Amino acid sequence: MSEQNQTLASASTQDLYREMIRRMGEDPDRDGLLRTPERMEKSTAFLTQGYKQTVTEVLHNALFDVDYDEMVIVKDIEFYSQCEHHLLPFFGKAHVAYVPNGKVIGLSKIARLVDVFARRLQVQERLTRQIAESIEEAIAPQGVGIILEAQHLCMMMRGVEKQHSHTVTSAMLGVFKTQLQTRNEFLSLVRHKTTL
Repeated sequence: MSEQNQTLASASTQDLYREMIRRMGEDPDRDGLLRTPERMEKSTAFLTQGYKQTVTEVLHNALFDVDYDEMVIVKDIEFYSQCEHHLLPFFGKAHVAYVPNGKVIGLSKIARLVDVFARRLQVQERLTRQIAESIEEAIAPQGVGIILEAQHLCMMMRGVEKQHSHTVTSAMLGVFKTQLQTRNEFLSLVRHKTTL
C-alpha cells in the first residue's frame, strides 16, 4: 500500500471512530476527545495484530531436533483478547503442553503462538483449538494439551454482570485425548502452584 493510500485509510478509520463518538452523544472536538480517534486506531491495530502474523513467521528458526519424549508444559501464559460478539476484552492464562516426537518448540515461541491467535477477534473455544492445532501442525508431537482460563468483560460489565465468573476451555489431541494417565499428569501439573 502506498504512503498516500495508507494516509487515506488512516483518515477514513479515524473518521469512523469520530462518528462513533458523535453517535454516543459526545463531542469529538472536545479537548479530551480530540485525539481519541487517532489513539483508538493505534490501539485497535495493536490489539488485532494477530491478523498480520502467521504461525510460520512466529516459529521461524525455533523448532529444534531433540531426543526427548517427556511432557513439556508452559503454564500461566497471560493473554488478552477481544470477544467477537461485543468487542469487549477477555483475558486470562493459557497452559500449553505437548509430548515431543523428535522436535521441540523454543519456549518463548509458545507464548508468542498464543498471542498470534489471542490478538484477533475471538471466542475462547476457537482460540483454544487454534493453539492446539497449530502446535500439532508445526511439530507433529505425540499429543497436545491446552487449557485456557479467562474472565470475559462481556459477562462482567454488561448482561448478567457476574464479576467473579471464569470460563475454562480445553483441547486435548493425541495422547492427551487417548491416554488418561497423560491427561491426568497434565491436569495435576497445571493445578500445582509453584513458587520460584
